[in-house]
Amino acid sequence: MTVDDTGSGADTNGATPGGDPHPLAVRLEALILGAERRYTPFQAARTAGVSMELATRFWRAMGFADVGQAKAFTEADVLALRRLAGLVEAGLLSEAMAVQVARSTGQTTARLAEWQIDSFLEGLTEPPEPGMSRTEVTYPIIELLLPELEEFLVYVWRRQLSASAGRVVQAADDEEMVDRRLAVGFADLVGFTRLTRRMEEEELGELVEAFETTAADLVAANGGRLIKTLGDEVLYAADDAGVAAEIALRLIETMANDETMPELRVGIAFGTVTTRMGDVFGTTVNLASRLTSIAPRDAVLVDSAFAEELIRTTEAPASEAEAAEAAATAEKEGEEPPTYRFALQPMWQRPVRGLGVVEPWLLTRRSGGPA
Repeated sequence: MTVDDTGSGADTNGATPGGDPHPLAVRLEALILGAERRYTPFQAARTAGVSMELATRFWRAMGFADVGQAKAFTEADVLALRRLAGLVEAGLLSEAMAVQVARSTGQTTARLAEWQIDSFLEGLTEPPEPGMSRTEVTYPIIELLLPELEEFLVYVWRRQLSASAGRVVQAADDEEMVDRRLAVGFADLVGFTRLTRRMEEEELGELVEAFETTAADLVAANGGRLIKTLGDEVLYAADDAGVAAEIALRLIETMANDETMPELRVGIAFGTVTTRMGDVFGTTVNLASRLTSIAPRDAVLVDSAFAEELIRTTEAPASEAEAAEAAATAEKEGEEPPTYRFALQPMWQRPVRGLGVVEPWLLTRRSGGPA
């Protein structure tokens, strides 16, 4: 099936320029889908017991193009329709939510499939012997990989679902399950537009991939969640301000130690965030983006709410004077002085487009604090 609104996917019938299906494309489709085409859209909807209108909404949400009355659907497509419609009939999902499930799944897996074909099979299908075409080795390679990749996909999905469900049940109340207080961070490569004019496409692609991979690894390893990557920019979130701060500083430090990487700047804001389909929205997200755009090179700017949260959780002192006073008091009483991981330096207040006047703070590691 072709992807319609996600902008990716293979030709509906693997047609050659002359309009006839490519024989290998037909064989690959049967292998991957596990069945041959049997139903027109109307027949698939009727067999599933779903109205044509609802079936079309589901298919478009999943990213499938309109195929007229061609036979394009299999038994698996009919079963998927039955399952989605059944969830609605049982009252487990509203119709709108079922469409959202279809759309989020379609968009996520479309991107995954494109990446796997572009990055994975490009290398794996290089002819192993002189005289063999890539076409000749594609089918057996996919035949070997398909069951392994399928099982791995389900494993990772279950892991992610478990983590996400755990976060939901720990929410303070029902409203917090949708509108939650989170730390949101943007990391942006400095001068990326100039780089696109100077570098070869392959070099640029390698740089972006290295940046995204490094950022994703650091975010995950330190307890954050990668929301999305935008080439030269990464958006991440964390429930804890200290986690978000650690990620930001590690990103700066890691990139600064890599001579092939441009400089980086990071902006973080803390506050109420609306989550939808794995993405985050709201004023907090917009503020983090604006802070990134005004941050100095190789530096982290945070908003006042984020600074207050670090101070509240004793991750950072309100000022060095307060830290010195707390240390002197502890010494006088024979106690261990408080240790802080981060330092905060207030910057000049400035107007930010669409958000009024904000008071950014420069976030750094505090010398002598725990690593």
